[in-house]
Parts: sequence; structure tokens; C-alpha cells
Amino acid sequence: MKRIVLFASGSGTNVENVVQYFSENNQVEIVAVLTNKKEAQVLDRCARLKISAIYFNRHAFMESNLISDFLNNLNLDLIVLAGFLWRIPKSLIDHFPDRIINIHPALLPKYGGKGMYGMKVHEAVKENSEPETGITVHYVNEHYDEGAIILQVKTFVDAADTPEIIAQKVHKLEYEHFPQVIEKLLFKG
Repeated sequence: MKRIVLFASGSGTNVENVVQYFSENNQVEIVAVLTNKKEAQVLDRCARLKISAIYFNRHAFMESNLISDFLNNLNLDLIVLAGFLWRIPKSLIDHFPDRIINIHPALLPKYGGKGMYGMKVHEAVKENSEPETGITVHYVNEHYDEGAIILQVKTFVDAADTPEIIAQKVHKLEYEHFPQVIEKLLFKG
């Protein structure tokens, strides 16, 4: 049995997509979803999907070993960031080397870094008249969006595309490719 935990800060559409993707796979268990926002919509999604969800604050994550100790006891194969906005502490990265991945809604290294998430990314792509954008799935290191790239998938941006249309194109790529990457990483070798 492969065991994963997902981290999210927002609505949880990628979390729900991953949960549904693995719902018929008896070799993968989504142990829990962790969030740093009390009012995150992902909590409602988890309740509906009957997935354990846990809220934690900055102190528990950054200044204590509470979350690290919790994760260490779960015998995890992979930690998946699906719209999680905090930087991961080095101690956690060191404990789970090459077992923490993230999805970013742009073709890194463009439009990455602190503060570049969600619609901010798509607005920047539009503002700079980029001919293409896409998704990047990457390993997590101690810097925002700078870990080794696992997969990039592109989509064309039409000059008439609004940031909302760009977002729709990127979400489509996320929903199609992110669960597949997770599956390949879980069962590689």
C-alpha cells in the first residue's frame, strides 16, 4: 500500500481530483489532507469525500516539530502540495528527500517564487503577452518553486485569452497530468 498526504491552502480542486483519481486504486491510500487555513474550502471537500482533514497553524508547522512528528509516524511514500502556499521547512525536506512534490500553474522558472500563485500567475502571463503557459510539477526544496522539475506541460495562450480563460486551460492540464505524475512516482522502479 502506497501512502500519501496532501497539503492545500484553498478550495481543494486539485485535492478532490487526486482523491477521485485514486478512489478505485486499492494500492494507494490518501491518509489525510493538511491545511493552514481554518476556512479553506478544501475542508468542506474533505468532509464530503470522507477524507481526514487537519488544520494547523504557523507555530505548529514552522516553529515546532508537531507536524513533522505527525508526518513521520504515518509511514508516507509521498507528500503532495496541491495549492499549498507556505514554504516547506528545511527540516521536513531533509526528512522526506525527493518525496515532497508541488504543482505550479506556470512554466517554471517563469512566474514562480513567493507570492506567485493562482490568478496572480495567470494575470502576469496575460500582462506579458506570453504565447504559452502551462504547469510544472517539481520536487520541493527550501526555496519557492526552485526544486528539480519532474514534468512540464504547455498550452498555447491566444492574444484574446483573459486571465480566467488562461486559468481554465491550466486547470485542465493540472487535472489531467498531476494525478498521473503522482502515480508514476509512487510506483517507479
